[in-house]
Amino acid sequence: MGSLLRASGVACVLALSLGGSAMAELAGPLPAPAQDQPAAGPSETVVLSGGCFWGVQGVFEHVKGVQQAISGYAGGKSSTAHYEIVSTGTTGHAESVMVRFDPAVVSYGQILRIFFSVALDPTEVNRQGPDSGTQYRSEIFFGNAQQQHVAEAYIAQLDQAHVFDKPIATRVDALTGFYPAEAYHQDFLVHNPDYPYIMVNDLPKVANLERLFPALYQPAAQLSTGEKSSS
Repeated sequence: MGSLLRASGVACVLALSLGGSAMAELAGPLPAPAQDQPAAGPSETVVLSGGCFWGVQGVFEHVKGVQQAISGYAGGKSSTAHYEIVSTGTTGHAESVMVRFDPAVVSYGQILRIFFSVALDPTEVNRQGPDSGTQYRSEIFFGNAQQQHVAEAYIAQLDQAHVFDKPIATRVDALTGFYPAEAYHQDFLVHNPDYPYIMVNDLPKVANLERLFPALYQPAAQLSTGEKSSS
C-alpha cells in the first residue's frame, strides 16, 4: 500500500486525518426534477464535480444505465490537467467525473437527483467532507442548452423547497474540456474497497445509493474501461 500512497498524491490521503464525510444522511431521496430531458435517444454525457473524484466515480459506476464513468479534470487547461498540479488548487480545474449514460434507462434528471442525494453535499463551497480547495468544488459541466436548463431548474426547485439547511452552492457551467485522470485513479473505489479513505468517505455513498435508489442500483460496477466488475 505504500507505493499506492506515493502514487496517488497527498490531497485525498492526508485529508483522512481531518475526519469523515460531512454529508448528512437523507431519510429518503430528494424530490425528482420537475423538468427533465426525454427518456429516449442516444447516449448522453455530463461532467460532474463533487469533491474527490474517487467517490463520485464509485457512485455512478453502480447506477443502472451508466455506460461509463471516467475520473478526470475540468475547468482548466490541458497543460495543467495533472494530479500533482491540480492538487495545488491554482489551475481552475475541478476533480470531475464524465458520466456517459443511456437516457432510456436513467434520465439526465435522475443522474442529477442521484448526484445531489448521495454523491456530495451541494451546499459546501470549495470543499467536500475532509477535502478542501477549489479543486473540490461542486459543479455541473453541461454539454448543451437543455442540460443547462434542467440543471438550473432543478437547483432552483430544491432551493425553493428548502430541502437543505443552506442554499445549494453547485455551479452550472459549460464544459470547455475534459481530461481523463491518471490510470491509478480510475475505478479506485472498486479496486480499493479496503483503503481507509474509501471506507470512511465513499463506501457510505454507495450504500446510500442502494438504500435510496434500489431500482437504479446495480451491484456490479460499470468500470471506466466499459467492462463490468464482479459483483
